[in-house]
Amino acid sequence: MRFRKGARLDPSQVEDRRGAGGLSLPGGGLAVGGGGVGLVVLVIYVLVTVLSNSGGLSAPLQNLDDRSVGARPTTSCTNARAANTREDCRIVGYVNSIQAYWSSQFKAAGRTYAITKTVFFDGSTPTGCGTATSDVGPFYCPVDKHVYIDLGFFDELRDRFGATAGPFAQAYVLAHEYGHHVQDQLGALRSGSGQTGAQGTSVRTELQADCYAGVWANHATQTGYLTDITQANITDGLNAAAAVGDDRIQQQTQGRIDPDTWTHGSSAQRRHWFTVGYKTGKPGACDTSGKL
Repeated sequence: MRFRKGARLDPSQVEDRRGAGGLSLPGGGLAVGGGGVGLVVLVIYVLVTVLSNSGGLSAPLQNLDDRSVGARPTTSCTNARAANTREDCRIVGYVNSIQAYWSSQFKAAGRTYAITKTVFFDGSTPTGCGTATSDVGPFYCPVDKHVYIDLGFFDELRDRFGATAGPFAQAYVLAHEYGHHVQDQLGALRSGSGQTGAQGTSVRTELQADCYAGVWANHATQTGYLTDITQANITDGLNAAAAVGDDRIQQQTQGRIDPDTWTHGSSAQRRHWFTVGYKTGKPGACDTSGKL
């Protein structure tokens, strides 16, 4: 999977804070996570601090190859050549493609999709949902409508959780987070009781975002940014989805599986809903309100 020759990237859809240091920002609202990877202390933080409101936070995201803002800023990510040679520019291209798809989908439905930014950071950074650190990400913040990525997640995904963490795994993670942005615009980021657990609101919300990621993958080449997506690419995405299933993470971090505390869904569920989105290519197929 490569970026199409002649494709023009829009780096304004990414804000690069890497190397800028972190400042605390008090308060904030809920944040909705994607990866689901985390240590036990992070799981406790999610359950106590976040799920009392809505959604959940996930784990650290990847440090890309170009980690210093001053060296090679993403403002230079303007074309397919950059996306095919630089990892951070590749993610800029994914963001562009994902938002191009949802813009067209909303337009076809007589609605307007609100373009929003992905924020690259390292260490910590202020967000509308409070201070994000390298232990909490990637996530979507409905308060400021931004996706936040602390860049170390794919190293963690590969080294600790055994995922292949290839290029399409990156695309899956970004598409999942933008799935939360779509939910937000549609009024589908739900809060309330019964949030955690295998049949809870949080799991249903996360699985729908997985499905939306699959829908984008089905249409990715039609956005004009990417060439053919191969079965190997899809397998890479499914591998990442399975690696961040609640059951797999719990087994690896605490040696037992407790479905009553799930926030993102099992490995099998995450693979299933991504596949539903990819095979149908229809957002309407992503209704997780029924039996999971």
